[in-house]
Amino acid sequence: MLLLAMDTATPAVTVALHDGEAVVASSSQVDARRHGELLLPAVDRVLKEAGLALDAVTGIVVGVGPGPYTGLRVGLVTAAAFSSALGVPVHGLCTLDGLAYASGIDEPFVVATDARRKEVYWARYEDSRTRVTDAAVDRPAEIAERLAGLPVVGAGARLYPEAFPDARDPEHQSAAALAALAAERLAAGGEGFLDPLPMYLRRPDAQVPKNYKVVTPQ
Repeated sequence: MLLLAMDTATPAVTVALHDGEAVVASSSQVDARRHGELLLPAVDRVLKEAGLALDAVTGIVVGVGPGPYTGLRVGLVTAAAFSSALGVPVHGLCTLDGLAYASGIDEPFVVATDARRKEVYWARYEDSRTRVTDAAVDRPAEIAERLAGLPVVGAGARLYPEAFPDARDPEHQSAAALAALAAERLAAGGEGFLDPLPMYLRRPDAQVPKNYKVVTPQ
């Protein structure tokens, strides 16, 4: 097994290789505006570090979000392209699950990432492997009382400390954690994966105009 994992649903452009036993190479850069520029060089970098060629990869792992439209699609389109070129499967995972797994927390907690517009993408977990709610998007103040007393992992906790006072690491997504979670699930029978499609929790900003202005002579 050699899994190539990537996630661009958050400001972290993150890539990792996992051989079924351990992470053999990884790269992460935090830059919310350069997903398209940074992803492929990161793939090249981890392959070079591992001393492997792309055709050694047996599966692709990709974070499906939730996340902002443009950045999220960079990782998904790249994963689909590699899958088609190599003839290997793509395993989708919720981005929040990667952050939860990396936390190692074994008690109830929350993962919250920046959704912009003064909102967070979030979900509740029973432990680092078990999500107990669907991912959602809300304003921190609207969910603070519901989540009171729970540790919160992710950038959302640091952006809104008044709503989430118990911030925990990690702050940013890691493809190394995503790959390790995928390897664990594959070893257990391959359950728990999502279709490699973008998880959007709200409508895009761009809208088709309802009423077109007439600009031709009558």
